[in-house]
Amino acid sequence: MFRIGKQHEEPAGQLARTPEYYTRGGIEVWDFIRDQQLNYHLGCAIKYITRAGHKPDNTAAKDLAKAIHYLENELQFHLQQASERVQESLRFDEQYRQHSDAS
Repeated sequence: MFRIGKQHEEPAGQLARTPEYYTRGGIEVWDFIRDQQLNYHLGCAIKYITRAGHKPDNTAAKDLAKAIHYLENELQFHLQQASERVQESLRFDEQYRQHSDAS
């Protein structure tokens, strides 16, 4: 069953308990990620941003660097897709011109 926030507490031993640094506020991080239908890379970035400075034995800078890593990966993916679309469009234009010149 899908539950929001602190209501998601199962009896001990059934499920791992969600750490406090993921349950600050009114909604658990993974519930927000699902609600927004974020992909893996964006979801990871959100996870690291929300826990930055709140996880014991971990620095905010370390979590923010991890978030940036996932965001950069997602950005590269989108830039690559855009580049491929431009290349495909240019190939189509060239084929169209060759066909038009032959007519």
